[in-house]
Amino acid sequence: MIQAAQVASKFTLFTHHAKTFPNLVTALRNSMLRAGVFKNEKTAEEQVVQVLNFDIHLTKDFRGKRYVERITECIPIEEKNEYTFDHRNEKTLEGKFDKFFDNATRYFEKVTDRQLYVYRNILEYVDGEYVVTNPISQENLKEMRANMDETDLENFDKFVERHWGNKRKQTVSVSSTTTEEKPKRRGRKPKTATEV
Repeated sequence: MIQAAQVASKFTLFTHHAKTFPNLVTALRNSMLRAGVFKNEKTAEEQVVQVLNFDIHLTKDFRGKRYVERITECIPIEEKNEYTFDHRNEKTLEGKFDKFFDNATRYFEKVTDRQLYVYRNILEYVDGEYVVTNPISQENLKEMRANMDETDLENFDKFVERHWGNKRKQTVSVSSTTTEEKPKRRGRKPKTATEV
C-alpha cells in the first residue's frame, strides 16, 4: 500500500484499526519492516509519513453507531542542514570547541532522536458538533486546490476563508437542537424520545 501510494496515484484509500495517529504510523512502519521492505526503522517511518496526508478516524458508540471522531493531518518534517561554520570566526580555541559541540549536538539529535512528522486534528466531533480546530497545511491546501475545477475551487476557497481566514477555531453545527451550555462530552448525542 505504501509503495503504491508513492508512485502514479493521486490518492490512496485504505482502512486500519489503530486507535491513535502515532499508532497508525508505528503499525505501518512495523509492517514494512516485517515484510523485509526496509531494515531501518527511521527510513521505513519516513516512507510511511510521506504518503499519509490525512487520517479520517471513525469510532463506534455504545449503541453501535459509527461516526467520524476526528480528521487528522500528517505533516512530514523536512530535514534541514542546520550546521554552522561559525567556528571559523572564533578567535579562541574555547570558542571553536563551543561551536564544534553545538554542531555535534545537532548531528546526534538528528541521528538518534529526529522527529519525522507532526500531526494535528483539523476537525473533531465534540458534543454533537464538528469543531474545526486547526488549519490544513499550505502544502496540502495547494495539492487539494490543484485537483479541483473552478466551481469546486471557489467553494473550497470560501470554506477555507470562513474557517481559517482570521479565526483559528470555529464550530460547525450538525444539529439544530438547544444552545444550552452543557459539559463537553465526546461521542454521539443521546437519542431523544422521538428517536427511540
